[in-house]
Amino acid sequence: MAVLLEVRDLETRFRLRKGYVYAVNGVSFQLEEGETLGVVGESGCGKSVTMLSILQLLPPAGRIEKGEVLFEGRDLLKMDGRELRKVRGAKISMVFQDPMTSLTPVVRIGTQIAEPLVYHRGMSMSQARRQSVELLDMVGIPDPETRLREYPYQLSGGMRQRAMIAMALACQPRVLIADEPTTALDVTVQAQIVELVKRLRDEIQAGIVWITHDLGVIAGLADRVMVMYAGSVVEEATVDDLYEDPRHPYTEALLGALPSVSETAGRRLTSIGGAPPDLVVYPAFCPFFPRCEYAMGRCQEQKPTLTPASEARDPRHRIACWVDIQERRRA
Repeated sequence: MAVLLEVRDLETRFRLRKGYVYAVNGVSFQLEEGETLGVVGESGCGKSVTMLSILQLLPPAGRIEKGEVLFEGRDLLKMDGRELRKVRGAKISMVFQDPMTSLTPVVRIGTQIAEPLVYHRGMSMSQARRQSVELLDMVGIPDPETRLREYPYQLSGGMRQRAMIAMALACQPRVLIADEPTTALDVTVQAQIVELVKRLRDEIQAGIVWITHDLGVIAGLADRVMVMYAGSVVEEATVDDLYEDPRHPYTEALLGALPSVSETAGRRLTSIGGAPPDLVVYPAFCPFFPRCEYAMGRCQEQKPTLTPASEARDPRHRIACWVDIQERRRA
């Protein structure tokens, strides 16, 4: 399949009064047509900042230090504001984590969904409103004509999230970035949103980046998974390989912390000891080593780069680790 989006060695910092926060440190990945890439990791690991950097939607303190973001043969990081506005919403769309703060509270839902159709597609407002009805119906909102006239606060959390998805899909983008779109929803609505996204992916053949800390959601949605820690990618593999044969100690620990219905009653859940590093200091070493049970001297001296995992079923399975935990398991 064709590569839709390619990110190369992306680095993003946030300026502080005395120094920087090194939020994204050399992230590289590809997204193919019709593929769903899951991006997972603890809060603060750089998932959202990486995707906001791609579209240059960082807050004023944020700055992209280096890297390339190639889309349709062009580097998005070299585009000016006018060029980027032609890409955002039209070719690359983003569904934000909290629709209540992302939707404009004093503007009706119909007007907000119609806006990208008017701006990018050149439709009249009446044409855009008719298309908005179809979009709300497509994402499963009942009585869409009525909902168009309502404000965000009049919709439930699930409906607001569906309205955000409808807005993001209005111009049939090539790439859809979903930033933890089901975090604030109950499990029933969460399952409906996941099934909706899977169906829409198949219908429009978009590439999807799904950001989450929920490995259970990723298992049933993604084709490939990218695990991030302290602003870096520590493992990348197909979803089957990642769950069946995790190679990075952090991935292994994350999967070990997942609750299971087969576990013995009363058994305490596994947790990862310690805390993520303070990124005001650039991680020139393996950032996971203080929490890693396999750590050795080299881990404190040099940061590993992504390399193919030994004896992996898929040659695209890559890890950033000095330790072969597969050998440690056999031992």
